[in-house]
Amino acid sequence: MRISKLLPSQRGGGRWLCHMEDGAVLSVSENEVAAFGLCSGLELTETQLDGVKRAARAALVREKAMDLLTARPLSRKELVDKLTARPRGKDKAPLADRETAEAAADRLEELGYLNDQSYARMVAEHYAAKGCGPARIREEFYRRGVPRDFWEEALEALTAPEEAIDAFLRKKLRGADLTDPKIYQRAANALARRGFHWEEIKDGLRRYGGALEEEDR
Repeated sequence: MRISKLLPSQRGGGRWLCHMEDGAVLSVSENEVAAFGLCSGLELTETQLDGVKRAARAALVREKAMDLLTARPLSRKELVDKLTARPRGKDKAPLADRETAEAAADRLEELGYLNDQSYARMVAEHYAAKGCGPARIREEFYRRGVPRDFWEEALEALTAPEEAIDAFLRKKLRGADLTDPKIYQRAANALARRGFHWEEIKDGLRRYGGALEEEDR
């Protein structure tokens, strides 16, 4: 198969368009142009053409992966799932098969753009700052596909649950009518929803009450 024309893409980004003699147009990056010596008039065997197509597809998937990671951090599983997700149009194929997506993830891990260990710490810090406890954060780890190997390390780096509970109660109960038991119950329920264990919550309420007694003396 002969390349009738090789032209730079109007979209830029270092991409080129291979106009094949059968009318097909293949989008390739500068890497494929250099690696395969592509130029106008070049005759490609079926094997060479297949290699160019596979390399171009892999490069396109890596570019998409970079775009996704630039938009927001992702776990490796989230990234691979997005790359292999079927588009809304049922007649369209996914951008990548599992093998190509995993290869793109491997490359981005090598370059340091994808790191599940760092991502686990970021998720833990984000939800801890929102007042969530370890149980709620573990749910997020599971939902986002963070490997379990990194769960406990990320949780251990956080502020102790006692400090998080105390900070929440100071903010939640400031100015509240503390003679109303329902106020405490609502605060306890809120902490439970955030993933704190009942014993931790009870201890926190005791500390809060003790702190108020100290202030009143």
